[in-house]
Order: sequence, then C-alpha cells, then structure tokens
Amino acid sequence: MDRDAYVEKMKAKLDEWNADIDKLQAQAKAAEAENKAKYEEQLEEMRKQRDEAQVKMKEAQAASDAAWDDMRKGMENAWENISNSFQKAWNRFQ
Repeated sequence: MDRDAYVEKMKAKLDEWNADIDKLQAQAKAAEAENKAKYEEQLEEMRKQRDEAQVKMKEAQAASDAAWDDMRKGMENAWENISNSFQKAWNRFQ
C-alpha cells in the first residue's frame, strides 16, 4: 500500500474512532455517578490511543517516499497495536 492510501485509511479510522468517543461521551453524561468514573477512564484511554494514532499518521504524511518504504512495516505494526488497544477499550462498554 502506498503512503497516500495508507494515510487516507488512517484518517478514515480516526474519524470512526472520534465518532465512537463521542458516543461513549454521551453515554458517560447519562451515566450514574458510580459508572461515570468508569466511562471517563475509558474515554481517557481511547483519547490517548487516538492521539497516538494521529501522531503516527502525521509521521507517515511527513515521510519522503524513500523513508516511507523503510518505515512502513514499523508503522503498520504500531497502528495495529494502537487499533487493538482502542478496540479493547471500546468493547468494555459495548
């Protein structure tokens, strides 16, 4: 996959995650005080993963074509780890 296609894929996933965070935030607002702390904890974890993914996306965007070839495998592994962490946090409240 070339860099531009990869970045577009990352942008789409980030948009999806932002929507998930918004949904969970709405649920947190409606939650009782006891559950609210749990929601806030998960929201913080999800935001951290999203922010880390945004950093990786910016690194991919800034990379030259030659550098992209060298860093693609590491970037894909990092993205997969971030994605898995985000999904685990999201699944706790589904």
